[in-house]
Amino acid sequence: MDVETAAAALRAGLLIGMPTETVYGLAANALDAQAVLRIFAAKGRPSFDPLIVHVADPDQVWEVAEPSPRARRLAERFWPGPLTLVLPRRACIPDVVTSGLDTVGVRCPDHPLARALIRATGRPLAAPSANRFGRISPTTAAHVVEQLGAAVAGVLDGGPCRVGVESTVLLPDPAPIILRPGGITREALTDFLGEAVAVAGREQRADHLPAQAPGMLASHYAPRAPLSLREGAWPTAADVGRLAFRDPPPRGGPSLVLSPTGDLAEAAANLFAMLRWLDASGVATIVAELVPADGLGLAINDRLVRAAGRG
Repeated sequence: MDVETAAAALRAGLLIGMPTETVYGLAANALDAQAVLRIFAAKGRPSFDPLIVHVADPDQVWEVAEPSPRARRLAERFWPGPLTLVLPRRACIPDVVTSGLDTVGVRCPDHPLARALIRATGRPLAAPSANRFGRISPTTAAHVVEQLGAAVAGVLDGGPCRVGVESTVLLPDPAPIILRPGGITREALTDFLGEAVAVAGREQRADHLPAQAPGMLASHYAPRAPLSLREGAWPTAADVGRLAFRDPPPRGGPSLVLSPTGDLAEAAANLFAMLRWLDASGVATIVAELVPADGLGLAINDRLVRAAGRG
């Protein structure tokens, strides 16, 4: 499928698999409430979980959200890129996109095909990850087809996703707080803003975040096989899949290593694809190892903790 064909489908109210630098999105015209409802139906996503709106360039975002001085600075520095800002919404955004809230998550993706598709459609696009709700996020076009099949009119194939984990979701005002760790690190945000950037804790997520931002539920990004976090020695049973950070586990069931060199960017890019491979291998359970919690490690660990139902 090419960009013009995909754009025509979106203008007709259909759904398209869209590549971004983070994961593949399930895109619909963000200004068409009926089209957006098709996203929730296709994913099996609860209507209380709002969607991120994607724009073609940093200027277009102010057509759908109200700026603040801090938000403008962040947009100029980090867009296009894997940063979502939660801002007061404009009246043009339907309630179904925001679950009736007065805020909307917006970002400009760092993928040329994604931005070309938004421009060709002539509308901002609502686009959560293109997977069944709560399951492993897709990082290739084939993953989208595998999970959603006929629910999408087509997939714009942009190759494997470069970042591999979803965008960082940031509430910039009144004080910056990360609602979901992702492709822009806390350290980068702190260095740029010159002020402390908080990270929402588990209790704060449970009490507040599901009403403000997507991807906030305690159980999310999960394989079909039950996943637990490594505590102590690696299990060696043949029916247990193991996902390690840099050192291969001892002999036992199927094993994968996120990054033999300990590179967190490589680990993030491999995370969902490796979880998917282990899930498809037929193991009864999966055990995953947490990574160092600095930089992108914060986002990786967030996904593993919630894949284990401990978010």
